[in-house]
Amino acid sequence: MPHIFLDESGQFTKHNHEEYFVIASFTVGEPRRIAKGFRAWCRSHFPRKMRDQSEIKWSASNIPDELRLKTLRQISKLDVRIRFAYLLHQNIPRDYRQKNKLQSGLLYTNIVGELLTEWLPNHDGEFRVFCDRRRLSKMSEAEFKKVLKARLLPSLQRDTILQIEMIDSTFTANIQVADWIAGALARYLEKRPLGEECYQILKANIIGEGGKELFNEVRVIDTD
Repeated sequence: MPHIFLDESGQFTKHNHEEYFVIASFTVGEPRRIAKGFRAWCRSHFPRKMRDQSEIKWSASNIPDELRLKTLRQISKLDVRIRFAYLLHQNIPRDYRQKNKLQSGLLYTNIVGELLTEWLPNHDGEFRVFCDRRRLSKMSEAEFKKVLKARLLPSLQRDTILQIEMIDSTFTANIQVADWIAGALARYLEKRPLGEECYQILKANIIGEGGKELFNEVRVIDTD
């Protein structure tokens, strides 16, 4: 498990009638091969006017449904192993509110930590995490890394190399892959069109029995 890539879908507050915030992660043995494969697919299958874009996001409104599903199938064939977590906006604890204002930076950091612990224990000698760069309210990138390292180190072997980076998704195809996975799983959770098809495509790549719901009784998505 040398590299873990993650991205999210949704907001912490209700937006466009969305009820869920979803964060997805995947790991692969050869990150460069996955990035190269995804870029090659986009260059050869997307409309010509989109091929030169630095990033093609799942949420792009001009992607035909058929192409969206074909791209998701291609991702599923790249041997990605997926873990994800999700939460309902209404279940966010009051502990994350200060003077009625959501502490989104702290909330996001703790959600990432919850998801990363799902990848433990790790015996590979390295644990490298790459997530999309985003603004963290009242928290610096350095603080984000410090909090996560403090949480993860006790569960890692003493000599494990721990790396946590926030990187721009426009320059990193593997973060874009994580965006597609998160978007597809969010569509399933929201019970929107194509949601069931999306989940069935990714089902074999998901480790365990499903996603981890946060801030509620422990339950997983039914995979039967």
